[in-house]
Amino acid sequence: MDKRGSDCLRELIRVLVRNLGILEKSDASCCGVTISQCHAIVEIGRAKEISLNELAELLTLDKSTMSRTINKLVDNNLVTRELHSKDRRYVSIKLTEKGINVFKTIEGNMHDYYENIFMSISEDKREQILDSLKVLTETIHKNNCC
Repeated sequence: MDKRGSDCLRELIRVLVRNLGILEKSDASCCGVTISQCHAIVEIGRAKEISLNELAELLTLDKSTMSRTINKLVDNNLVTRELHSKDRRYVSIKLTEKGINVFKTIEGNMHDYYENIFMSISEDKREQILDSLKVLTETIHKNNCC
């Protein structure tokens, strides 16, 4: 039973990740930016201001990969990058006005998409789904941590 249960969990997560990946690849969801740029824009937009190191850690990317992603966003006038006046190692990242517009569009698209999915779930199952996903994400975090 345990083996079948874990195999079933693996398969369900695999399909879920694949289906969500297809969603993220569509231009409608990420406004013409790459998936990694989309994730960075969302996290910067939610934080308002974040360091390069904090963003890399949040997205579980190494600093060099995060730096390249941010460079492209700077080139596209979506973010600004500023060195801290007292600590030159601290790089502060913020969205530009154009970046804020892209962030709002991404958030709106994702809100509409997930609201449609959530409302398609029978009302008596919605809380169960949310509780199960919370347990799953907490368990994954605990097993990936330390």
